[in-house]
Amino acid sequence: MAAPRSDEDFLRNTGGMQPELLAYCYRMLGSVHDAEDLVQETLLRAWQAYGDFEGRASMRTWLYRIATNVCLRALERRERRDLPVGLGGPDADPDLPLAPERPGHSWLQPLPDALVASADSAADPAAVVGSRESMRLALTAAFQYLPPRQRAVLILRDVLAWRAAEVANLLGTSEAAVNSTLQRARARLADAAPVADEVVRPSDDAERALLDRYAAAFESSDIDALMALLTDDAVWEMPPVPSWFRGRAAIGRLVERHCPAFFRGSRVLPTRANGQRALAVYMAGEDGTYHAQGIHLLDCVATTAPDAGAVAHVVSFHDAGLFPTFGLPLVHRGVLVP
Repeated sequence: MAAPRSDEDFLRNTGGMQPELLAYCYRMLGSVHDAEDLVQETLLRAWQAYGDFEGRASMRTWLYRIATNVCLRALERRERRDLPVGLGGPDADPDLPLAPERPGHSWLQPLPDALVASADSAADPAAVVGSRESMRLALTAAFQYLPPRQRAVLILRDVLAWRAAEVANLLGTSEAAVNSTLQRARARLADAAPVADEVVRPSDDAERALLDRYAAAFESSDIDALMALLTDDAVWEMPPVPSWFRGRAAIGRLVERHCPAFFRGSRVLPTRANGQRALAVYMAGEDGTYHAQGIHLLDCVATTAPDAGAVAHVVSFHDAGLFPTFGLPLVHRGVLVP
């Protein structure tokens, strides 16, 4: 018999699911704003059908089925989100004008860790580390190159560790079809994403110290100190600017040539996104206050020195609209000191 619909029961049974549904929808769409909208659509559809929920599957499976269908429909109407590195090779000369922005182009967005933190709250430390690796920006970008159904199968099987039978039931197909789809998805992903086991991360303490030095270099407008924190072949991206650069020398010249605000002074606030260290950067304005400029997402790697690290990749999201998603103000309360 169908359970009577109760708002209280529905909220109790679904409230704790929102962070992991958000992470799932984000992996599928590559946009935190789209993911938030689709989670709300998922919960609305679930609430409307709650009176007919008979418990033949778990509440979690039922919600994921709704979320998957919502995401697949959304992807029919949306173009792939990517990063500048996905558009071609690096720019050769940082002294030349940067490529013009592409009106209407959809760029990958970062996902604040705080929005999905409760999904890891009951997990052991090793599981939390694995969850962070599976959320990293480079892997999320690679997911976007998979066809939507392959994307769903791979995320459900390899990231969320669902059994083939569970995924087959969710998608209304056979286990053999799920396994075949998974093999194709893994093969395509291997060409687009780094292998996590081949990337050695610094310790938490080393990453925190590296972030502190990065922040200090920004706030003191010390370009030499900033460049010293990068690996020799570091990558620097600035969506929505399509141009990107590789190598410490090219990046240093890029900042000197195209980032005059860097030398006017800034304030930064530490944050996290996609399981990675990040900084919210506020640049000094002519009014003497600091205005939201971008979210810098750092990919750090271990160096030869024990317990040390360097920055291998910076994605500087030049989008002040992301700041409210991180719970950050658009204007920093600090004022420029002459």
